[in-house]
Amino acid sequence: MWKKIRSNRNPEDTVYSEIRKEFSPYFEKAGAGLNIFLQKFPKGVFGLMVVLMIVSLVMTFTIFRHPEQQTKPVPKTTIQPLHDGFDQILRAGAQLKETIRLKKIVDSISAKKQLSGHDSIALVQALDSLQHIHPSLK
Repeated sequence: MWKKIRSNRNPEDTVYSEIRKEFSPYFEKAGAGLNIFLQKFPKGVFGLMVVLMIVSLVMTFTIFRHPEQQTKPVPKTTIQPLHDGFDQILRAGAQLKETIRLKKIVDSISAKKQLSGHDSIALVQALDSLQHIHPSLK
């Protein structure tokens, strides 16, 4: 089926070792320069380290502090499925009656050939009432 691919590479040659071989002069120069700098100014570097730790500590407790989310207490309501169901049915019936009444008003106004200022106001009020009854009609 599939032929095995044989590789004759040295198992000690890795990507890291090749990068190290290629860039070792630069790493050695940077390491030597850092070593000289640390030997020249050990107290300054130590002081800078301490100052940075203090700044980090202060920033942790002031700037980067996120206030805890306060949970609102959930009001306890008693569930009355029978009573709630009838209330929803009655509310739906009242909304349906109001919708039919407003539809008649809108139909009668829109059937007129010329609208007066009073008709325009009544039409706008009826449409606003419909939108209030059914907010999904936006």
